Amino acid sequence: MLYSLARPLLFSMAPERAHDLTLSILKSAHKMGFIRQKIDAKPVTCMGIEFPNPVGLAAGLDKNGAYIDALAALGFGFIEIGTITPRPQAGNPQPRLFRIPEAKAIINRMGFNNDGVDQLVENVKASKFKGILGINIGKNADTPVENAVDDYLICLEKVYNYASYITVNISSPNTKNLRSLQSGDALTELLDTLKQRQLELAEHYHHYVPLVLKVAPDLSREDIDFIAAQLITFKIDGLIVTNTTLSRDGVENLAFGNEAGGLSGAPVFEKSTACLRQFAEVLNGQIPLIGVGGITQGEHAVAKKEAGATLVQIYSGLIYTGPELVKQCVSALT
Repeated sequence: MLYSLARPLLFSMAPERAHDLTLSILKSAHKMGFIRQKIDAKPVTCMGIEFPNPVGLAAGLDKNGAYIDALAALGFGFIEIGTITPRPQAGNPQPRLFRIPEAKAIINRMGFNNDGVDQLVENVKASKFKGILGINIGKNADTPVENAVDDYLICLEKVYNYASYITVNISSPNTKNLRSLQSGDALTELLDTLKQRQLELAEHYHHYVPLVLKVAPDLSREDIDFIAAQLITFKIDGLIVTNTTLSRDGVENLAFGNEAGGLSGAPVFEKSTACLRQFAEVLNGQIPLIGVGGITQGEHAVAKKEAGATLVQIYSGLIYTGPELVKQCVSALT
């Protein structure tokens, strides 16, 4: 209710300014004890972890882990922060975030803007959150793609002891050549190297942190078959389906619809759910799936589950609907 009243004011601002202001207000309100959305649900076990409910926050909203406690108070079953890179980077030039309200859509070309992995770790250590925390890792923009595995290793090692699970993001369209890591020898080398290091870290820290891959919706059936085979070969623990799309279906004739970047929100729902369904068919239960993309109402979360997802994540829908969307999705799923 409160968000529906505040949204017109927030939407009158530049999107990135509104984003920062909303998070700042949320953090202050949480500190004063004003935010507490309690959601009762049956726990869900996935990747060997018991999630209090199946609805999580997707990466991208809290890139540096600076708002974990406040976001957790909205009732999410899990929070995913990042994408984080080894070194701080400014990301792409502004403006780089665009709302398309007529389609409940967002286009972003943020470019992994973040304060670096060391600052994220400090923020996680300072938080009081004891729930399920995913940390999403990537590569710096100026790291050649042929050396990308080095950046992922740095992040994996630094966040390992602070994450409930770690997501390997190779599907953002806003870092040059990043999506090339989704295919061929590049994917094989990346997964092989990260899996070996994961097992070494598990032995060192005496606890196992699941490794998850996040893929794009813009994949052919051949791509899906190849990725699925690699996930099984290297015993990757989970798959997030999907990131944003390069397609402009549904927004091509709307203001900002042809801006460069990844499209999220309602227009990506069908495409991402179809991709999820195809992965579910190929993997046949061997690897758990997390469905994300275009969830703007509870029925969409149910559709993701029916397509094969054990858990779901929301982000863009939250911008248009507000925290009530978390409750709607949990209620629909349980």
